[in-house]
Parts: sequence; structure tokens; C-alpha cells
Amino acid sequence: MSTLRTASREIAAPAAALFELIADPAQQPRWDGNGNLAEAPEGQRVTAVGDVFTMRNTSGKQKDNHVTRFVEGREIAWLTAPAGEEPPGHEWIWQLEPLAEDRTLVTHSYDFSRLVDEARIARSSRTTSEMLAASIENLAALAEGR
Repeated sequence: MSTLRTASREIAAPAAALFELIADPAQQPRWDGNGNLAEAPEGQRVTAVGDVFTMRNTSGKQKDNHVTRFVEGREIAWLTAPAGEEPPGHEWIWQLEPLAEDRTLVTHSYDFSRLVDEARIARSSRTTSEMLAASIENLAALAEGR
């Protein structure tokens, strides 16, 4: 079983504008294609590897998200964990490749290869590339003003 899911799409928007929607956790529920993000407090804009932002999911659980990759305007990734716990090993990754001033190739990946808990692996395996593509589509709709 593959433990990496990926989706890509070109979006008619500048990479910087797209990155702002991704790097500001308060914006994430607006584009979440999995339908499980409820809200994040304002003022948590990610700026570096090592940042931790909090999010509440639709079941009411608080999550801490530990930033593992960060290149302003280009790449951001985080490991998700229950509040106050170490991340169990599943990572959300966003990569943006500017194609022109107003066009960006967006790749969204979900990597759960580091999980060891069988129950978490089973839950994570239900995340599909189509769900990642839905997040990209929602992001495109926001950035393109649709």
C-alpha cells in the first residue's frame, strides 16, 4: 500500500497569493477538501520551520501542527498531532511552482509513511488524492475569485 497521496493543478493566480491562503491557518478551513477543519485562531501566520500552529477539527479536537518545511512563497509542510503530543508521523505538504506572474503549479501531498500505529495508518489510508485535489480546487476558487 502506498503511503503517499499527491495531486497537482495549475492555478491562475500568483504563487504569493496562494501561499498566503495556505500559510495562514485561519484561512485553511476555507479551502479544506477533506471537510475536517473547523477553525484556527487568527494571528498564526507561519514564518519558519519549527513554528507550531493550532487548529480545531470538525469533531472538536484541538490539533498542533509542527512546521517541517518552509520556503516563503514556495513550500510549506507540517506534521499534525493531538494537542500537547508529539506528531505520530503524518505530514501535509504544499509546493508552489510559479509558471508565470499569474500562474502557479500547485502540488499538495499527504505522506503517512512514518506512522507506526495500525489504527492511524488505517485512518490515513482513507485520505485520497481526490481529497487533496479538492483542496487545490477550493484554493483555486478562492484565489481566482470564483
